[in-house]
Parts: sequence; C-alpha cells; structure tokens
Amino acid sequence: MKFLQVSGVLASLTLVLTGCNSESSSSSPAVVSAPQSGLASCGPGSRPESGMQGRVSQADHDTGRAAAGFTCNTELVGQYIVPDAIGTVGGFKVERYIDSAGNECAFYDSTLLFPSNVLDLNAGVNVLDMSDPSNPTLATRLVTPAMDSPHESMVVAQDAGILAAVLGNPAFYPGIVDVYDISDNCLEPALQASAPVGFLGHESGISPDGKTFYSASPGTPTLTAVDISIPFLPLPIWTGNYTSHGLSISDDGNRAYLSSGNGKGVLILDVSEIQSRQPNPQVREIASITWPNQSIPQNAIPFTRNGKPYLLEIDEYSTDNPGEDSSVASHGEFVGAGRIIDISDETNPRIVSDLRLEVHEPENREAIKDDPGAANITGGYAGHYCDIPTRVDPDIAACSMILSGLRIFDIRDPENPREVAYFNAPVQPRIITQPAPASNWAMSKPAFAPERKEIWYTDGYSGFYVVRVTNDVW
Repeated sequence: MKFLQVSGVLASLTLVLTGCNSESSSSSPAVVSAPQSGLASCGPGSRPESGMQGRVSQADHDTGRAAAGFTCNTELVGQYIVPDAIGTVGGFKVERYIDSAGNECAFYDSTLLFPSNVLDLNAGVNVLDMSDPSNPTLATRLVTPAMDSPHESMVVAQDAGILAAVLGNPAFYPGIVDVYDISDNCLEPALQASAPVGFLGHESGISPDGKTFYSASPGTPTLTAVDISIPFLPLPIWTGNYTSHGLSISDDGNRAYLSSGNGKGVLILDVSEIQSRQPNPQVREIASITWPNQSIPQNAIPFTRNGKPYLLEIDEYSTDNPGEDSSVASHGEFVGAGRIIDISDETNPRIVSDLRLEVHEPENREAIKDDPGAANITGGYAGHYCDIPTRVDPDIAACSMILSGLRIFDIRDPENPREVAYFNAPVQPRIITQPAPASNWAMSKPAFAPERKEIWYTDGYSGFYVVRVTNDVW
C-alpha cells in the first residue's frame, strides 16, 4: 500500500526500478556502489545526471539542472499537461490501445488519492487521442465510480478491447467494478457495467482474453475473480483468502502471479479452474519466493526470452527492517527495487538478477536522505511500476522510479540486465511545496509504442509524457 503528501493532501503512491550514468555527487560525500545493472552510456543529445545514478540533489535544484530535467538516450516527443495544476495530474497506470478503426488511444488515471485531483477539475481517467504523438489531445474523461478513483487498478485487455477498473484507494473501497468496451472506438469508450462485484479494491489483474477481471486488495484477504465475458453482466465467481497487491495473469489465463502480502513476495497460483469456468472453482498454490531486501512487492509480469519463462518483479517503498512491510521509511536502508525471476521450474522459482540504481544501495542512503522529496514517507528514491513492450522476447523493460524518473533497461540477457536510458522530467514549479517539495514523482506503469520506440508514462505532479528512446539503445 502507499500514501503520499501532495499539495497538503495525503495522496497514494508507490515504487519502481533501476539506474544510469553517474559519478560521486559534489553536494555531499557518498560511497557509490554500482548496482548489477550498471550505468548507461549516454550518447548525443543527452543531458546526463550530474552525480550518483538516479539522484536529483539539492545542488541540482539550486543550479537549475533539475528544472531542465535529465535525459540519457531519450528525447521528449510530446506531453499532456494540466495548466496551473494544484492537486495531482498523473496516477499509477498508462495503457495504450489501437481500435478496429485504427484510432490510437492512451488511457491514464489522474488520481493519486481521490479527491486531490478534483482541485484541478481533472478527476477520472483521461482518454487521449494519440494520432499525433507530439500533440496528445484530450478526447474524453471517464468519471464513473471506479474511474474516478481506480487507484492502481485500471487495466486493458488487448485481445478483447476491454477497459476495466475497481473503485479503490490505499486501503480499500467498496469494490465497484467499471467495464468499458473500447474495441470499436477507443476515443469514446462505451460503458458496459458499473457494479459492486469486486468487494474491496486497490489493484487488479485481467486475463488477456478479457473474460476475467481480478479485484485485489493488499490490506484484506479478498482476491476476487469477476466474470466479464458478458461485459454488461459482470458476476463474481470466486473469492479467495489472499492479500494481493498487483497481479498478472498468464497468456492462457491459467496462472496468476501475485505480488503478495504476508511475507510471501511473489506467489504463483493455478487459476485454471476459474479460467475454464468450473463450478465451485478451486485455486491451488504452486510456489512462492521472497528475497532478503524485500520491501512491498508491487507487481510481477510474466515474459519469455528465447523460450525460457521469467517474471519481472518490482517492489515499492523502503524500510529499515528487511522483510518487515510495516516499517515504511522512504530514506530507510533497504530498498526492494526490482528483479528478474526464473520460473522454468514454477515449483522452484529463483532470482537471477536485480534491477537497482546507486540511490537504492544501502551504503548510499545516508548521503541522499535530505535531497528534495527524499524523505517523503511514500516516495523518495524507490521503485513503483515496471512494464515490458511484449511478453515474448522483450528487448527492454521500463520502470517508473519516483524521484529518479523513468528508467530503461536492456533485458535481452535476463541474467545480466543493464540500464541503457532514462528520462527524468523537468521539475515543474508547484503552488504548495511542503511537505512534498517540487520534484519528480514518476509512479505509473508505462505503456509502449514499439514501432516508434516510444514509452508513455505519467508523473504525479506534471502529467503525461511521450518519450522516444534514441541512439539505437533499444
């Protein structure tokens, strides 16, 4: 779970992944430990970080470097910014969809914590026309109950053209599930249902065929499968005793990969009886895996590389006590960050590599704790969401890492990932700067337009960005 101070309002947030171009910071001494994923080599057109990988120091703010932003093998293509924003303008998920008519759409929630975004007259899920990526334009805004406050639950089933979410917040909300059809015209999503069938909401998952929506809550053991095969008639068909943050469903719908509570890290479930619609379906635990520096597991995404199956997992938050989720300290010693997990033997998953930045390393935490935004109890230098452009042989992973912005990794060799690019957006002036100083707050799951080498993501304080990866690093 997560909470963040935004414009004096407690707003929800989370964490993300790993690193880039660096050297020791001049503003304070630090022991710099290079993480496994290494440092990016920034090519022409880059505006690299000035010091430790992932850091935006007080000196960067004082000299204006933070106001200009930092780039490494990336360039800004376009953006959608809410003018004169007071509250929040970007949330936790970005999704891309191309409908049957060829319309290209982006969907993103504007709600870190409802109703903070109401201050911007910007509540709900924004639907952007992406026909010109250099000039995203607002097509419509979805303001049904779950879309007003989806927390981290907004998802798109690409195969079915279904957009869904459950009404949620950092703890839980009543669980109203909204289902939209976007297959024919994603610019004007057609509401199919808005019904209290998800019990308690916070996060979610959806089967790729668009027939099953999973409503998840990390604070309550109420993981619920909702049959949305008839979109206008959603029906709960199973509820299990699982506290689940984000979850991803395998392509065949038979496995659920839970970023789980109760110290289990990642939990693999057999949900084949739900997928096949067996009467009184039973769910079976296959395996779980934890790690020593676990903070709060956020999401785990299945993929294959050269035919071998893996999970890409990311933690949020940091802690002074490894393995104790209850101790949330944004400048704590231990940061979960990210990892790649080999699931060739799904009964015995094993971690094969880490995705970390220098700002995540324990020996560097003391030096950076007073950087602007670093001490925010729900943000700071930590991870939040990652995503990949395809589940089959992805070349890269992109992760939103709050103060460190969008981080991009080459994962063609899953056992030796390396950072190749980043984009830390220009820091925008804010009307209210305490207790959360102006900084980046990159929290969203990114989306991709691979044919143009674009990554789409949102920053909680400044809005929606279209970023192109340059210099042939993707």
